[in-house]
Amino acid sequence: MTGRLTHSIMKKIIVPCDFSETAVQAFRFAIDIASQSGGEVKLLNVIELSVMYDTTLMPALSFEEAYLKEAKEAAEKNLEKLKTKWANDVRVSWEINYGTTAATINEFAVAQKADLIVMGTKGVSGFKELMVGSNTEKIVRSSNIPVIAIKKNVKKPIQHIVFPNALTEEQEELAKRVKALQDFFNATLHIVFVNTPAQFLSDHETKRRLQAFVKRYMFKNYTINIYNDRDQESGLINFTNDIKGDLVAMGTHGRKGLAHVLSGSIAEDVVNHIACPIWTFKI
Repeated sequence: MTGRLTHSIMKKIIVPCDFSETAVQAFRFAIDIASQSGGEVKLLNVIELSVMYDTTLMPALSFEEAYLKEAKEAAEKNLEKLKTKWANDVRVSWEINYGTTAATINEFAVAQKADLIVMGTKGVSGFKELMVGSNTEKIVRSSNIPVIAIKKNVKKPIQHIVFPNALTEEQEELAKRVKALQDFFNATLHIVFVNTPAQFLSDHETKRRLQAFVKRYMFKNYTINIYNDRDQESGLINFTNDIKGDLVAMGTHGRKGLAHVLSGSIAEDVVNHIACPIWTFKI
């Protein structure tokens, strides 16, 4: 089962592209993955529609039509340039859609039956993060398709994958996916439990439960780790930096609205604040 999953998890890759530096780096990373998997990459540029559709505002509508035409022509040129520069022998196609960015990306990925979304992210912080969030964070929260978020150029192979474990019950599908991801990159998996003052477990109990988890899902080429920090997000980031992790793989619960503000989702927060790529899968 894992072998078939490994073969298919990276076949059809969607890369939302706004031509920013991080989007270009996401495209380059997707090309590398598709080259290894024998898959294809589909670039998607989303042109946001404004609210200028009042029938009494004909000058505004005229301006809007001119803007959309110009934006589409510019996007077509830039997409073709990216394809020519980076595609190499990988199959690359592109499409331009109109609408709200996050919703359009999700709809396109589902329609294309994508295996993976690779997105660039600059990360946001503070009040802006709480109230708005990045488009990548919105995709991480809402997508039923695995997402890899990229902040910068990935200069070395993925050899060390960090897999935070909260020791919860709902892990079967996530564990299967992470094993396939590990197999794809032929990487070492570093399973870590972040111990915090608010959710403290003794090392003895934590080791016992981590070992049971590893045995249950038959992991190979792994390390078991317990890391103490003030909160889960800080612990995950600090542990990843300490071991020089190349990728973080984790589940997200996709919380929305007030529940997200009150309890948060560690995966979404880490997307904004960690330097290495992060793979997420909605549980």
